[in-house]
Formats: sequence, C-alpha cells, structure tokens
Amino acid sequence: MPDPVEPSQLAQLPLDELVACHECDLLMRRPTLAHDEKALCPRCGYELYAHRHNVVNRSLALVLAALLMYVPANFLPIMQLNLLGQASDDTVWSGVVGLFNSGMQGISAVVFLCSMGFPLLKLLCQLFVLLSIRLDIGRSYGLLLYRIYHHMRDWGMLEVYLMGVLVAIVKLSDLAELSLGLGMACFVGLLLVQVWLEVVMSPHQIWVALSGEDPHAGD
Repeated sequence: MPDPVEPSQLAQLPLDELVACHECDLLMRRPTLAHDEKALCPRCGYELYAHRHNVVNRSLALVLAALLMYVPANFLPIMQLNLLGQASDDTVWSGVVGLFNSGMQGISAVVFLCSMGFPLLKLLCQLFVLLSIRLDIGRSYGLLLYRIYHHMRDWGMLEVYLMGVLVAIVKLSDLAELSLGLGMACFVGLLLVQVWLEVVMSPHQIWVALSGEDPHAGD
C-alpha cells in the first residue's frame, strides 16, 4: 500500500510523486508497481490504480471485438413477436424509428444517442487512443480523445436498454409468442465485452503512456 504523506512533507515532494484517493482524499506517495499489482488506499481500501500486463494489445482486441458486434447487435432482430398470426422482428434501430414515426422525436433522439450513438463514439475514441499508443503517433490527439471518452462514459447506457428489453419480454410473454433473435446474443455480447474492456483498460497506464512519461506503460 502507498505511504500517507505528512502535511509538512508536501512542499518537499514533486507533484508527480503524489497520488490522492478518489474516495477519501488521502494524499499518498505514488508507489511503483510490478505487473498485476494494485495500489490500494491504506485508509479506505479503494483501488487507486493497477498495473496490468499487456494492456494496449488486450484492450485493442476487445475494442475490435466490440466493433464487430456493434452492427449485428443494433440491426439484427433482438426478438420476434408473433401475435394473432402476425409476426414482427424488432431491432434496436427499429425501436428508434418506431418512436420517431410515433411523434416522439425527442425520446427517439435520446434512445438513439444512449443505445447507439454514444457507445459507438466511445469505442471509436478507445480505438484511436490505443492505436496512438501502439503506433506511437498522435499522442496529443490521443490525450484529447481520452478526455472526451471519459466525459461520455456516463452516457452510453447499454445496460439500461438491456433491462428495458428484458422487462418488455417478461410483460409480452403472456400476450404473444416470443422468440429471441441473434441480435439479442450480439447485444449481450457487446455489453459484456465493454464491461471487460473497462476492467482491462487501466486508466492510469493509459494516461501515463499518452503523456509520454513512460511510453511502455501499456506493455
């Protein structure tokens, strides 16, 4: 665990040697970590950051997998509804179009941005950030895109959309015959890959690699 810093020592230490806990604001010396080690706050136990192995390559693989699943997750049928002999295939995109055609343009725009727009922009930002580190080009643009990505993190709410789909399935199961489509599997896969990506893509290592303090921080 990092060592807490006494107030009398603050003026004597450079800022790049200090780290503050995001939960309890304890100021500590920044520890040097080996691969697969974590720095925990000695006061509250919050994970300050971790040093994960081969962060850039593993994150790139996950980003590419998520981008491959993005199109089928949004445009292939999530479920097929069969009511009174009439069948209809429902996709994420058809839901957005249906809301727009029903006169709810505002809600349609919000659903589009939160379920399709922001998730895609987040993945593209992550892709360009990782490529700037991997290819060692345009790291200043990578810093800008990584800041933008952090501002968009709370807007891509695939898990909320998934919960809405599951609630609709439960409510409609007594009224009509339902069958899940390939789009549902891709949507769940996309969500799981993005959660895994959040775990693997260590923010501390990405910031350090982008800033040029340690070009091999993502290795």
